[in-house]
Amino acid sequence: MNLFNVYPLYNITPVKALDCTITDENGTEYLDLYSGHGVISIGHTQPDYVAKLKNQLDHLGFYSNAIQNPLQVELAQKLGKLSGLEEYELFLCSSGAEANENALKLASFHNGKSRVLAFHNSFHGRTSAAVAVTDNKKIIAPINAQQEVTFLPLNQIELVEAELEKGDVSSVIIEGIQGVGGLDEGTTEFFQALEKACKKHDVVLILDEVQSGYGRSGKFFAFQHHGINADIISVAKGMGNGFPVGAILISPKFEASFGLLGTTFGGSHLSCAAGIAVLDVIEKLDLQKNVNEVSAYFAEQIKQVSGIKQIKGKGLMLGIEFDFDVAALRKKLIIEKHIFTGSANNKNLLRILPPLTVKKSDIDTFILALKESLEELQN
Repeated sequence: MNLFNVYPLYNITPVKALDCTITDENGTEYLDLYSGHGVISIGHTQPDYVAKLKNQLDHLGFYSNAIQNPLQVELAQKLGKLSGLEEYELFLCSSGAEANENALKLASFHNGKSRVLAFHNSFHGRTSAAVAVTDNKKIIAPINAQQEVTFLPLNQIELVEAELEKGDVSSVIIEGIQGVGGLDEGTTEFFQALEKACKKHDVVLILDEVQSGYGRSGKFFAFQHHGINADIISVAKGMGNGFPVGAILISPKFEASFGLLGTTFGGSHLSCAAGIAVLDVIEKLDLQKNVNEVSAYFAEQIKQVSGIKQIKGKGLMLGIEFDFDVAALRKKLIIEKHIFTGSANNKNLLRILPPLTVKKSDIDTFILALKESLEELQN
């Protein structure tokens, strides 16, 4: 049997990793400034994290949600405390797409409506409703297209309000900072007006923090930069540091009932151990402080590099935009300079999503490599 060929692959085979360094089968070391789509939050093979998972495996890896699992309670309490959202409730699942799927479903249950407002260049996952609210026709199959979705531009609140006035909108889903789309984001004015409009029309405001959450933006959630509250918040990626963990944080306005939501693998003992370890390390190492310090350092050092159109994003969720397609630049950085970065739907944008443990010296390494690569491509 062969693998279903859906991924264009670089000819690199990692065999081990530590913190921000990945080592391939030939012993070549790579600086990881992409974290596998922003998944590695506390560094590769972080010792406390590894110990926690190994210890849990020695006891119990999995059983269904039909039994008591104190680890779920511990994870919920720690997440509430660290995020400042202790009044919310937690539903655990296994991925960001599953989180958004459950968020959209819960919203529809809540108000009995079905149409969703999403935004241009959004990405919310590849499952049924999640991909329907993703602004990429190439990955939406006919079976997904039956969902009622309206896409609008960011930062044009009058267009949102006009749609909400029609009375059939169940939810508005928006990323704290757009990831795949290219690091665009709503302004504070827009987010605050959006929250107000959703409340007025009994529309559920869903904040997709799958990539922008867990301290990556410099606050625990990116929407917290704007002084608003969300009805439902979806999380995943950095939540498990590589272990498949996802969740939605649900505001007190929603009422739970048996069977309303469900999952097989979500909230397993092993996934909870991973989630708890991540929160413990974020708190122990004060990684949110590191995010802000390294981000500020990056903003200063990147000024050395000429030809940059703009820097987008916040914290350690950054985009470097040029006035040319960066495919060749990204390839050179990986193959010749041994630095992982990411791409986006915006072909002129290089995405920077390092582990939250990244050091200023790593930024120095990147800046030098970027300058050299740009010079070499021009010659």
